[in-house]
Amino acid sequence: MAQASVLTDPEIRRVFRIIETTRHADRNRLAFVLSLYAGLRVGEIAALTIGDVLTQKGEVRREIKLDPRQTKGSKGRTVVLSSRVRTEIVEYVRTHRIQRHDAPLISSQRNASAFSNVTLSMLFKEIYELAGIRTSSHSGRRTFATRLNARGVGMRTIQKLMGHSETGRMSAFTPIAAEKRTSRRVRLVPIGGIALGQRPSW
Repeated sequence: MAQASVLTDPEIRRVFRIIETTRHADRNRLAFVLSLYAGLRVGEIAALTIGDVLTQKGEVRREIKLDPRQTKGSKGRTVVLSSRVRTEIVEYVRTHRIQRHDAPLISSQRNASAFSNVTLSMLFKEIYELAGIRTSSHSGRRTFATRLNARGVGMRTIQKLMGHSETGRMSAFTPIAAEKRTSRRVRLVPIGGIALGQRPSW
């Protein structure tokens, strides 16, 4: 399988602009933020509930405690949330006014149920393609780790933040800040008129 590409700053800005043109833009934006700025796997994002990110008092947690059912390899882990991610969650929750703590944080437009790992991966892939980037849903997470590495954060720390139990798995995130893009580009779609004026179906 081809390795997910690291997103450049212009590409990140382009993805955010594309997201603003989609249905459920606030939901899609939060999913992208959790991938890019918290390093969450797509399956972990899909498994998040309101109770995972909010306390009983309605305050955004500084850390998310993922239980083994929500993570890869059936091992729980702790995800540290930056102030930027917490601000995004505050705005999203304020807008949606979700009351039940067992409700999914990121829900499908169909009957407000949680996304599956596969369907959320497909949503990420569609958004990236609309932004002219041919890559996988793993790109946000890989970009998160690569940027930490470029800022001088130690590999042990990155390993912990990524939830990897073995340092060998971190080889994909060794210094590649100057890496040239190897993924193939796809044709850019005009932001103001996706697919000849038709909005995405999600």
